[in-house]
Amino acid sequence: MNNQNNPLHGIKLEAILNKLVEHYGWEELGEKININCFNNQQSIKSCLKFLRNVEYEWARIKVEKLYIKLMKEPV
Repeated sequence: MNNQNNPLHGIKLEAILNKLVEHYGWEELGEKININCFNNQQSIKSCLKFLRNVEYEWARIKVEKLYIKLMKEPV
Protein backbone atom coordinates (compact mmCIF):
# COMPACT_ATOMS: atom_id res chain seq x y z
CA MET A 1 0.00 0.00 0.00
CA ASN A 2 1.29 3.43 -0.92
CA ASN A 3 1.46 5.53 2.24
CA GLN A 4 1.19 8.75 0.24
CA ASN A 5 -2.44 7.86 -0.51
CA ASN A 6 -3.19 7.30 3.17
CA PRO A 7 -4.82 10.48 4.57
CA LEU A 8 -3.29 9.72 7.98
CA HIS A 9 0.26 9.22 6.68
CA GLY A 10 2.69 11.16 8.83
CA ILE A 11 0.09 12.27 11.37
CA LYS A 12 0.67 11.11 14.94
CA LEU A 13 -2.18 9.80 17.05
CA GLU A 14 -1.50 12.53 19.60
CA ALA A 15 -1.99 15.22 16.94
CA ILE A 16 -5.26 13.57 15.85
CA LEU A 17 -6.55 13.56 19.44
CA ASN A 18 -5.51 17.16 20.05
CA LYS A 19 -7.33 18.31 16.91
CA LEU A 20 -10.49 16.38 17.79
CA VAL A 21 -10.54 17.68 21.36
CA GLU A 22 -9.91 21.22 20.14
CA HIS A 23 -12.75 21.00 17.62
CA TYR A 24 -15.39 18.97 19.49
CA GLY A 25 -14.42 19.18 23.16
CA TRP A 26 -14.42 16.17 25.46
CA GLU A 27 -18.18 16.02 25.97
CA GLU A 28 -19.16 15.98 22.29
CA LEU A 29 -16.29 13.65 21.48
CA GLY A 30 -17.60 11.23 24.13
CA GLU A 31 -21.05 11.41 22.54
CA LYS A 32 -19.64 10.66 19.10
CA ILE A 33 -17.38 7.82 20.29
CA ASN A 34 -18.45 6.31 23.59
CA ILE A 35 -15.18 5.32 25.22
CA ASN A 36 -14.10 5.84 28.82
CA CYS A 37 -11.12 8.08 28.10
CA PHE A 38 -13.43 10.59 26.35
CA ASN A 39 -16.14 10.45 29.02
CA ASN A 40 -14.33 9.97 32.34
CA GLN A 41 -10.52 9.97 32.15
CA GLN A 42 -10.30 13.03 29.94
CA SER A 43 -6.65 13.40 29.10
CA ILE A 44 -4.62 12.96 25.96
CA LYS A 45 -2.25 10.64 27.87
CA SER A 46 -5.12 8.37 28.95
CA CYS A 47 -6.54 8.28 25.43
CA LEU A 48 -3.18 7.48 23.86
CA LYS A 49 -2.67 4.56 26.25
CA PHE A 50 -6.14 3.19 25.49
CA LEU A 51 -6.07 3.70 21.72
CA ARG A 52 -2.60 2.17 21.30
CA ASN A 53 -3.79 -1.08 22.88
CA VAL A 54 -4.24 -3.64 20.09
CA GLU A 55 -7.30 -5.03 21.88
CA TYR A 56 -9.11 -1.71 21.28
CA GLU A 57 -8.22 -1.26 17.62
CA TRP A 58 -11.94 -0.72 16.91
CA ALA A 59 -11.84 2.48 18.96
CA ARG A 60 -8.74 3.78 17.20
CA ILE A 61 -10.39 3.14 13.83
CA LYS A 62 -13.42 5.18 14.92
CA VAL A 63 -11.18 8.03 16.08
CA GLU A 64 -9.25 8.01 12.81
CA LYS A 65 -12.46 7.99 10.74
CA LEU A 66 -13.84 10.93 12.73
CA TYR A 67 -10.58 12.83 12.18
CA ILE A 68 -10.66 12.18 8.42
CA LYS A 69 -14.28 13.33 8.30
CA LEU A 70 -13.36 16.51 10.19
CA MET A 71 -10.48 17.24 7.82
CA LYS A 72 -12.79 16.89 4.80
CA GLU A 73 -15.28 19.47 6.15
CA PRO A 74 -15.17 22.81 4.36
CA VAL A 75 -13.45 25.55 6.33
